[in-house]
Amino acid sequence: MRKQGYHHGNLRQALVDAALELITRQGPTGFTLSEAAKQAGVTPAAVYRHFEGREDLIAEAARQGYEIFAEVMQRAYESGQPSALAAFEATGRAYLAFARKYPGHYIAMFESGISVNRNADLALAASRARAVLETAASELSQHIPPDKRPPASMFSAHIWAMSHGVVELFARNSPGTVAPFPPEDLLESGIGIYLRGLGLIAPDK
Repeated sequence: MRKQGYHHGNLRQALVDAALELITRQGPTGFTLSEAAKQAGVTPAAVYRHFEGREDLIAEAARQGYEIFAEVMQRAYESGQPSALAAFEATGRAYLAFARKYPGHYIAMFESGISVNRNADLALAASRARAVLETAASELSQHIPPDKRPPASMFSAHIWAMSHGVVELFARNSPGTVAPFPPEDLLESGIGIYLRGLGLIAPDK
């Protein structure tokens, strides 16, 4: 456990970092504020200088997670350019990579029960992350006539849900599940089938 003095530098961030470690090990409801304070090396009373309660602390962990997530997705999107399809597929792979690299943030964002509308900063960070995938979806569908074009927000949400499902079932060692194929392959093939069904990419010959 880190032992840092009461007056150490960014106490607020130290508490978030402590919460992330506890969330990863024990889940979002498996720790107390006192444990987070102990992990950060401060007294329990010090927590309330920065957070109203455990949910407030988890919400900040989620907000920071969405900020990282948006940056990861943006880099992935840009790495796939100039191909709209490659950029779109890269964002899906980035979802899996984020879940593996930042498990505490991922759990705080998607498994803690904290609403993205809990506060304005959290809502804004979540919106920024969704916007990257919607931009990729919009560019992918530009060749389809507007009257036949599916809403980018709809099919980007479907891909988000598909990515989330692959992560939950096969990329995070869920008890009793064994992936028949690597998670990346499952997601890529699923995205391909879905996009062909919408007419967004040409069918296999």
